[in-house]
Amino acid sequence: MYIQQAFKYQYEFWRYLVGIFVVIAAVFAGQMPLLVAVFLKAGFDLEGMDETQVMQVLDSNLSLFLMLLTFAVALVGLLFAVKFIHSQPFTALTTARKKIDWSRFFFAFGLVAVFSISVTLFDYFTNPEDYVVNFQPTPFFIMLAIAVVMVPLQTSFEEYFFRGYLMQGLGTLVRNRWVPLFITSVIFGGLHFFNPEVTKLGNIIMIYYIGTGFLLGIMTLMDDGLELALGFHAGNNLITAVLVTADWTAFQTNSVLKDISEPSAGLDVIIPVLVIYPIFLFIMARKYNWKNWGQRLFGKVEKPEVLKPSELG
Repeated sequence: MYIQQAFKYQYEFWRYLVGIFVVIAAVFAGQMPLLVAVFLKAGFDLEGMDETQVMQVLDSNLSLFLMLLTFAVALVGLLFAVKFIHSQPFTALTTARKKIDWSRFFFAFGLVAVFSISVTLFDYFTNPEDYVVNFQPTPFFIMLAIAVVMVPLQTSFEEYFFRGYLMQGLGTLVRNRWVPLFITSVIFGGLHFFNPEVTKLGNIIMIYYIGTGFLLGIMTLMDDGLELALGFHAGNNLITAVLVTADWTAFQTNSVLKDISEPSAGLDVIIPVLVIYPIFLFIMARKYNWKNWGQRLFGKVEKPEVLKPSELG
């Protein structure tokens, strides 16, 4: 099992605490280029500016690159901790399979990409007054190159840290599956509280963020690996960055479309979590023949017994 295999390596919980410290340090280090660039551009005249306004100080493509660089550096810090603190190979952090199944990654990526593109186009053609065409060839293709390389690094860090590192660490500590699922999902959603979308839409949007954390966590536990969660998260963020932006979103990009409508949060926050996400899980469950949901989501995590040489036969 995905969590259980962490017992094969250096799994003492103090190691995870040290690893978390390493990751936090890497996050701060990764933020330095962005902070330096902002201060060089605007000096210290940032008083009264919110996060979105601060990000708009820089060219949007430079701002996007530097923001995503934070996650790339954090990913390096995480992989350093896994290798040198836990002596755990990259594959064992990714999946319980003998090798990473990239077909799962691309299936989840394609599933959410087709859905996101379809919904956006439907909304664009039914409510054209809510959008303006934002496409400018040179800035767009520069943004596309940045997004294709850097967005998967951002989403991979979040998946490897929350659904991988913390899921395995908490699972070996509490010896069950539901506590890691609950804690990692709430923390993942909670960290989005500082996104500009929350300021604009209100706290109700946290239902979406936390619900997304549960969706990705359920994928990981049911499928015994991160491949589906990695693909889903990368597809969602990449398509969003390329296809549509708005003045109040975390991703300020030279996308194809710009949403100029006045945003509001209501059923459009609840429906994805209660309707769309279960449909995604149903499709994946049918494709990958998921069974024994109770055990996989709520069962115990037992440390494998180490046989004595005399018992090996």
